[in-house]
Amino acid sequence: MLAGAEGFRDRMADRRTVRDFDRRPVPRAAIEACIRAAGNAPSGANHQPRHFVAVSDPALKARIRAGAEEEEARFYEGAAGDAWLKALEPIGTGPAKPHLEEAPWLIVIFAQRYGQFADGTRYKHYYVPESVGIATGFLIAALHEAGLSSLTHTPNPMRFLNAVLDRPEAEKPVMILAVGHTAPGATVPRAATLKKPLDEILTVRD
Repeated sequence: MLAGAEGFRDRMADRRTVRDFDRRPVPRAAIEACIRAAGNAPSGANHQPRHFVAVSDPALKARIRAGAEEEEARFYEGAAGDAWLKALEPIGTGPAKPHLEEAPWLIVIFAQRYGQFADGTRYKHYYVPESVGIATGFLIAALHEAGLSSLTHTPNPMRFLNAVLDRPEAEKPVMILAVGHTAPGATVPRAATLKKPLDEILTVRD
C-alpha cells in the first residue's frame, strides 16, 4: 500500500505545467484513454456532469486562440485588478497564448449545469463544480502518466467556446487544457516549482 502511494507521489512530483509545446503529434487513442480515466472520477449522484471536447483541428485551435486572446487582452489591461496581476508576475504570463495553436491537442472541459430528459425536461445535477474539478484532476494525472505535458488555461469569460465548439446552453466552459510534449529548451518559472510542505497542507487527528 505504502509503496504504491509513494510511487504515485514520486511520479506526480515530476509533473510541471509548461507553456512551450513541441508540435510532435500525439495519437488520438492516447487522448481518449486519458479522458476515459477522467470519466471514472466520482460525481454527485453519479450524474457525471462534465463533457470533454478534444480538438486537434488547426482551424478550430486558431479560433480558440483568437477568442481567448481577445478576453486575455481585457484581463491584462485592467479587468483583473491590481492584486491578481501582481500575483501573476512571478509566473510571467501575458495576453499572448501561442500554446493554444502549438500544442497538438486542446481539451476543453465543460460543466453540465443541468441534465435533460429526451422530452427536454430538465433535471438537477448535484455538486457540479466539485465533480468537474475531481475529473479534471484525474485527467491531468492521466496525461502525466502518459508522458504528456499540459497547461491549464482559464480565459474569463469563456462563453465564446460554446459557439466555437457547438456546445449547448446547459454546458458552461470551465477550462482549456493544452496537451502535448514539452518543447526542447522549455523552462518553468522557479516560483511554479515551490510547493507547500506536508505540514502546511495536512492536519492529522489520530
